[in-house]
Amino acid sequence: MSHTLHLTPTSSKEETYRSLLPQLKALLEGESDTIANFANISSALKMTFGFFWVGFYIVKKDELVLGPFQGTIACTRIKYGKGVCGTAWKEKRTVIVEDVNQFPGHIACDAASQSEIVVPLFHHDEVIAVLDIDSEHLNHFDETDAYYLQQIVKLLES
Repeated sequence: MSHTLHLTPTSSKEETYRSLLPQLKALLEGESDTIANFANISSALKMTFGFFWVGFYIVKKDELVLGPFQGTIACTRIKYGKGVCGTAWKEKRTVIVEDVNQFPGHIACDAASQSEIVVPLFHHDEVIAVLDIDSEHLNHFDETDAYYLQQIVKLLES
């Protein structure tokens, strides 16, 4: 089955997210494999927004392990509470970092990354993975990104 994203290039960020959501829902329908779904979501977000890096880290015991992603080579394992991803996991909340160089304990997988957003995925109130997105621009992410990325993550949780 072939899937193509249909987006209007001149749309605002919010309009783009609103247009993308139902397309992602359709893309995920009928597919129960988590890795396949993580891979397609990573690709769709990278294609749509041109983010520097998009991917998932999956909770395995006391660390996050790299899952499907789009972008440059990444850190493979992140300890609980470490870096932006580990902080989002520990605090069970979305974390937006305007300047990663100002984030205490930031893990620099690629020096080109300047800002970051991490959104946790839940199963029965426990974090099972995080969606990590990096930008090569400062102050790239805001509450609009947080809101819609949380909606996208909810598609994966159901």
